[in-house]
Amino acid sequence: MGFKLTRIAGIDVHVDWSLSIIFFLIATSLAMGLFPAWHPDWGPGLAWGVALAAAVLFFVSVLLHELSHALVGRRMGVPMHRITLFVFGGMAHMDREPERWRAELWMAAVGPVTSLVIGALCLLAAGLFVDMARLDPADPRAFLEALGPAPTLLLWLGQINVLLAVFNLVPGFPLDGGRVLRAILWGITGNLRRATRWAAGMGQAFAWVLIATGLLMVLGVRVPIFGVGIGGLWLAFIGWFLYSAALMSYRQLLTRESLEGVPVSRLMGTRFEAVAPRISVQELVDAHLLRSGQRAFPVLDGERLAGMACLEDVKRVAPEERAATTVERIMTPRERLHTVAPTDDAYEALSRMGELRVNQLPVVERGRMLGLLRREDVLNWLALRQGGEPAAQPS
Repeated sequence: MGFKLTRIAGIDVHVDWSLSIIFFLIATSLAMGLFPAWHPDWGPGLAWGVALAAAVLFFVSVLLHELSHALVGRRMGVPMHRITLFVFGGMAHMDREPERWRAELWMAAVGPVTSLVIGALCLLAAGLFVDMARLDPADPRAFLEALGPAPTLLLWLGQINVLLAVFNLVPGFPLDGGRVLRAILWGITGNLRRATRWAAGMGQAFAWVLIATGLLMVLGVRVPIFGVGIGGLWLAFIGWFLYSAALMSYRQLLTRESLEGVPVSRLMGTRFEAVAPRISVQELVDAHLLRSGQRAFPVLDGERLAGMACLEDVKRVAPEERAATTVERIMTPRERLHTVAPTDDAYEALSRMGELRVNQLPVVERGRMLGLLRREDVLNWLALRQGGEPAAQPS
């Protein structure tokens, strides 16, 4: 859940509320840890001001990283209309996977390159403010203390972007380096499924390394670069996220391969309860909602779909008013409904359910209701098709 921030080059930029977690952690660690260590003479106001600016500019860097993926992907023929910034950074959403390994390669590689360029430019800009000849590698403290707010900000931002690029180049799917590895394996073998399985396996192995490293830090073991302490929990959490993402990415590929080319008409349910628009909400509750496992009810005017009514619509009506309120007054009208046609691709329909966070979509042809495509029906079909392997919900 979140909100739309802006639109750049035809690509919607969304911000997930989880972004506030990492924003708070970055700003707090800089304002109360790193910057006071670098600048003991800074007051809290200055430290917090630079820290907040650093956190904002870091996510601008992440946005540019993801925007490079989206623009190159679109140039290579992969439809991309949305970027989401969230707790682990960002994600450029693909409407479908690349059809050629070269498209995957260029689209994946441009992200780390963008971060490296941003990092290099920030470090070069920081160098314009200071005399690098004053830097004593044996005792950098005096050099750091002499830095003003602007070079301090640029120095940190440059370093963090270089680290971001290096981290993303790790050859474990779904990191950018893992996608580069998958593209290369795909080009060598000509088999996308096999390449994804191998790259996802590398991603899971790297995730376990992060989890183990984080736990060792929590147990008091000093790890080079990362140090020691409770911060290891964050590293372990990142590892868990990468493990889940790698596993889900492979399962999502299996789902796409199973559903692409399968028409909605093959999976939709044709047996469903419908209600008339002029019955009361109380009748909807007593005769349908309480007696059926169906979650949403098509409202039919003859054979034509007029709208959909569900429990959430009923909740908006006070109990004492339900007998006098008709279903047509609470339903979501046809014009605002998301529907699918019987000839639509089942994978695209399942993806749309995920995006809309709904469990069913009406199947409509020329205004006539033909059936309901339910999420559970699709997943059951996939489980039978894939021999019981859990199916993934496309994002």
